[in-house]
Amino acid sequence: MKKISFLVLAFIFSGSLYSQQLPQLTQFMDNNYVLNPAFAGMEDYYQVRTSIRNQWTGINGAPSTTILSMYGQQEENVGLGGVIFNDQFGPTSRTGGSVSYAYHLSVSNKIKLSLALSGGFTQLKIDKNGLNVANPNDPLTQGDVIVETVPDATFGFNFYAKDWCLGVAIPQLLNNNLNLLDDNLANTLSSEQSGTLSRHLYVMGAYLYNPNGFKWSIEPSFLLKSVSPAPAQLDFALKAIYDNKLWFGANYRSTGDIGALFGYSIKDRYIIGYSYDILNSELADVSSGTHEFMLAIKLKTTTPKVIK
Repeated sequence: MKKISFLVLAFIFSGSLYSQQLPQLTQFMDNNYVLNPAFAGMEDYYQVRTSIRNQWTGINGAPSTTILSMYGQQEENVGLGGVIFNDQFGPTSRTGGSVSYAYHLSVSNKIKLSLALSGGFTQLKIDKNGLNVANPNDPLTQGDVIVETVPDATFGFNFYAKDWCLGVAIPQLLNNNLNLLDDNLANTLSSEQSGTLSRHLYVMGAYLYNPNGFKWSIEPSFLLKSVSPAPAQLDFALKAIYDNKLWFGANYRSTGDIGALFGYSIKDRYIIGYSYDILNSELADVSSGTHEFMLAIKLKTTTPKVIK
C-alpha cells in the first residue's frame, strides 16, 4: 500500500526518480542560463526568455514546466540575471526563483572564463486533496496541503570563445533536507525515504561551425546530467542554422527519446523555438509525446565584448 502512496510523492521520496527533481529541457542550449548561471554576460545585451514544456502529453498529472528568465551583460566583465519557475507533477509542485552574478576574465587572447553563483529559494508543495488511492486511511495520504520553502544555490563556470563553450554547473548546491512529513510519521520511515534536494552535476558544451562564405552553419551540443543514485543522462543535439535566422535539428537522449527542434529569429530581436519529443519507452503507449515552446526577446545592448 505504501508503494502507491510513495508513487504519489515520487519526485521527492523515490530514488528512482531523482533525475526528475529538476525540470527537463530539450532546447537546453537555447535555455543555457537556466541550467548554468555562468552564461549571463557572454552576450553584450540583456534578454528575456520564457519556456513552456508539457511532458508526456495524454497522461493525467504528467510534468509541466514554466520558466521565465532575464539575464545579460551589466558591465564588460560582469553578467547579471534572474529566473523564476514553476514545475508541476501530479499533486506535487515546485516553485522558485533566484538571482545570479557572473564574473568574466580572460584566460588567453581568445578564451574567457565565466564564474557564477546564484542564490534564491525553492518552495515544494504536496496537495493531498482529492488523491485517489486504494487505502484512504494510509497516514501518508492524510492531511491537506504540505508546503516547505528552503534556500537554494547554484555554482557554475564556463570556458568560452567565439565559436564554442564548455561549462559545469552544480544546482541544488546546498543539498537541503525537506520536512514534508509530520514528526510521528517521519520517525516510522527509513532515512532512504526522507526528502532531499539532491545536488546535481551538469556538464554542457557546444561548438558552432560556420564555413567562410556559407550562410549555413552547424551547431552540435551536449548536456550531461548526473545525480546519485540515478544513472547519468546524456542529451546530444545537432542544429542546422541558416543565415542566423532559421534553424532546425534533432535531439537524442540516452533514455532513447528523440526530439525535433525548430526555431526562427525575427529582425534579430525576437526568437521563437519549438521542440517535440518522441518517447521510446512504455510511456509511448499512453502518451503522444512532449511539447516545448520557447520565446525570447533581446533588450538593452551594453558595451561590446570582442572575442577574437
